[in-house]
Amino acid sequence: MVTAQGPEIHRTPELAAELVDGWRELVAHDSAGSWFMTPEWVLSWWETLGADLPSDAAELAVWRTPAGRVAAVVPLLRTRERLHPRLPLAAPVLTALGSGPGAADHCGFPASPELRPVVREFLASRARRSTLWLPDLDPEQQDLLPPGARRVSRAACPRTDLTGGFEAIGSRQFRANLRRYGRKLDAAGVNFRWVPPKEAGPELLDTVLRLHQVRRAAMGRPTTFDERRRALHARVLERSAAADPERGPAFLLAERGEQVVGVLYGFRWGTGFAYYQIGWEPELAELRLGTAVIAEAVRACADQGLATFDFLRGTEPYKYRFDAVDRYDESWLVPRGGAGALLGLKHTLKERRA
Repeated sequence: MVTAQGPEIHRTPELAAELVDGWRELVAHDSAGSWFMTPEWVLSWWETLGADLPSDAAELAVWRTPAGRVAAVVPLLRTRERLHPRLPLAAPVLTALGSGPGAADHCGFPASPELRPVVREFLASRARRSTLWLPDLDPEQQDLLPPGARRVSRAACPRTDLTGGFEAIGSRQFRANLRRYGRKLDAAGVNFRWVPPKEAGPELLDTVLRLHQVRRAAMGRPTTFDERRRALHARVLERSAAADPERGPAFLLAERGEQVVGVLYGFRWGTGFAYYQIGWEPELAELRLGTAVIAEAVRACADQGLATFDFLRGTEPYKYRFDAVDRYDESWLVPRGGAGALLGLKHTLKERRA
């Protein structure tokens, strides 16, 4: 049995290297750990999107073993959650630092098995004073939920099992279609290239932002993945390069000559890859470039021996052509006071409409 020391509370993202390293390895060895629980993601969010927060808005609680090993990390943020998108009313909440709509999936708090009851009690103590809002929690994080938590929504995050290899994925007809798309793209001079984490640079981030926005504009749909998010992802790239060249941001490029005409961006972590965003030149849409880019990314991950390709949130039909199976993130609320009750009502009505 591990006896915990702590928690020690940190209120700035400037942390000792040994703490950051210990946090990263804690996530890596946590069966419920995901990329969005790593210091590369959370601290980058804190340093960029959270740069203008009040000094007491964020806190990082850390527990250590008597030997000094990091055994649990709980990053929290005091913020306000809108009660209605068209009304200037918001409820004060305590939430997971680095989470938020359109930002992260599979959220949660890394903790060794012995420390999970301690983390649960810590969250319960925080929930006695504030409404606790935990969006997009990984399903394996439910044992950390304090008493009174109620699920207010769930989101499907389809993922594909890669253990049988790329040629085992999808129907025979779908694989034949992919080969046909590949031949047409090859005739058009389009080639594909995987860029691993150790080679990923900020210029590729600019490329995916540009092509993603071009694609969304051609579809007539808005996006939150725009220049306002660039600082976050640039810092993620920077932190990841300094931390571990084998884990973190990676890209699948479609190139025609020296021009990148399609790109998929995601994160390699543990035995899987999480697909985050995509973009391509609309003029090549009729050649099914988007489908081909995803297929080549899935193929590259399978060839590297990864076990899963995670499509993250959303039930778009194309994901299931790759044999993706739903896994559900869930959002939980522990309301406090009238504002917390109204926030609970908001999410209840939203779920009923969905």
